[in-house]
Parts: sequence; structure tokens; C-alpha cells
Amino acid sequence: MKLAILGTGFIVKEGALRALKEVPEIETVAIFALPRSKDKAEKLAQENSIPKVFTDYDELLAEPAIDFVYVGLTNSVHYEYTKRALLAGKNVIVEKPFASTAAEVEELRELALKKNLYVFEAVTLLYLPNFAAIKKELPKLGRIRAVTTNYSQYSSRYDKYLQGEVLPAFNPKLSGGALYDINIYNLNLIVGLFGAPVAVNYTANIGFNGIDTSGLLVLKYQDFFATALGAKDSDSPSFAIIQGEKGWIKIFGAPNELKCFELCLRRTGITTKFELNRYDFRMVHEFKEFAKIYHAKDFDRVREGLEISLATIQIAETARKQAGIIFPCDE
Repeated sequence: MKLAILGTGFIVKEGALRALKEVPEIETVAIFALPRSKDKAEKLAQENSIPKVFTDYDELLAEPAIDFVYVGLTNSVHYEYTKRALLAGKNVIVEKPFASTAAEVEELRELALKKNLYVFEAVTLLYLPNFAAIKKELPKLGRIRAVTTNYSQYSSRYDKYLQGEVLPAFNPKLSGGALYDINIYNLNLIVGLFGAPVAVNYTANIGFNGIDTSGLLVLKYQDFFATALGAKDSDSPSFAIIQGEKGWIKIFGAPNELKCFELCLRRTGITTKFELNRYDFRMVHEFKEFAKIYHAKDFDRVREGLEISLATIQIAETARKQAGIIFPCDE
């Protein structure tokens, strides 16, 4: 795989580029930035031995040596840059959230499948060995009765927000907010395990500019309910608990890492701990899986991922509109 990186922000510098150093199956051949960020891109290219820097996206998309692009840009432009890449015949890895609305995700999914292109949403938890193990162990719990998830992390940008300075993470014009930035991981965990719910309700703390700084989702399934708490305005130990009639699973820490989990069966009272992730940094797993899926031409995995992406954004869009959160794409 020959990959072009789009963006120079934190998720690129401390995320993708860090992970790709441990993924020899993927060669990073280019980096893109808008002209105003060209110096940042050139610095990252030099530090990471990336041979080409682009400030013209059309020029990058015309480069035959590139077969994948990684969209690590602001949430609000994920749809535009992914669509342009697909129309140019490039495969895409797009950071979460896939796009801002379900209609956008549906359009991108249909376009990718029509053109036989690979498109992955970079939701790390779905590609972790611990997630696969949770799916495998889940039937042992019997009928599921309740799911509780909490991903809360006081944002480094929240202090500035309280002073009236709005950075992208809290900007509705850029598809920001707690739901799309942090609670989206809880949603992917729940949807990845149980599929789409039958009903959605979202209660949020809304800031001065109409964005959610934290919020609680209640998802109703046929036999159980699930809650998803995501906060950027306060801290808490992050966790998830899945309760069944025959036992429980407890996940320790942030859902995007799934560092370990415990399984306890009621009839034995024995608790078993699982720590199966192979790499210290969570993003290594997903890039390795993307390369594996691509080389195996495993379009079933692509379709599976796209179904989770679509169901997740359908929930997120419904929830934010319930809370009165409006993005430019809605208008």
C-alpha cells in the first residue's frame, strides 16, 4: 500500500505517523496540507522521510504512485475529501467520524462499492484483538440486559472554550462536540457488538455556542438498553460493562484502546482477564488490519465496516438534532 497523508494536526503527528513506523506493509509516499500549513507539512515530511509534499489536492489525486489516502483533517471536510479521492479512483482511510450526516456516509459507501474501492473508517477499537475476543466471549453472557459505557476526558481545549475561544473540537461549524469527537467511540463499541438500536435519546450539556460539551445517549434494543456517556468538560475513569443473565464483561479504560477486559460467569464466580492486544499503540493494529484486508481483497470486511459506520452516524445525527445541535451541512 502506498499512502498519502492528509493533514498536519495532532491525529497525524501523534497518531498516524507514529503508528505507521511500525507498519512496514504501508509506505507513506506523500503528505498534503493547505498552503498556509506547508511549513508544517515539510517539517513532518523531513522528520518521517516522506518524499513528497502537496498543497494542491487535485495534483495529489493525479499521482499514480498513490493508491490510498488517509484523511486526517477537520471533521467537517471528511466527506468532501473522501468523495474527491473516491472519484479519482483512490482508496481511502478516513478518521472518525466518517462524515457529518448519514446521507453523506451512505453516498460515500455506495460510491466506494460501485467503484470497487476500499474505504475504511479509522475507528481503532473495531480492529483490536480484544474487541474480537469480546465478540467471541459475548454469547457466554446469555441474554443481554444492560450495557453501560463511559468515555470522559477533560479536554485540553476546554479551558480556552470557557474563556470564549472556540477551537475545532468545540465548533459546530466544523462538526465538533463531545458526541462526534469522544462519544462516537462508545457508539462504535455498542453498534459493533449489537448492531443498530430501535430507539435513540440524547441529553446533553450545551455550551454558549450551541455545541455539546458532554452528553448521555440512551439506546433501546429489543431486549435491553445501552447508555453511552461522553464528556469533554469533566473527567472520570472510563469503562464499559455488558451485563447478561449469565454473567458480565467489564472493559477497563477508554473504548478506543480496549486495553483489557474481564469476563465473569455467574454460575462459577470465576473472573477471567483478557489482554490480547499485540502493540502498545492502538493505531498500529488498525493500519495493519487495513493492509491485510486490502492485500486479501476482503471486501466482506469492507462492507461490514461500512455497515457499522452508517448505523453509528445515523444514531449520532439523530442524537445531535434531538439536542438542537446544528451543523452547516444540515442547512
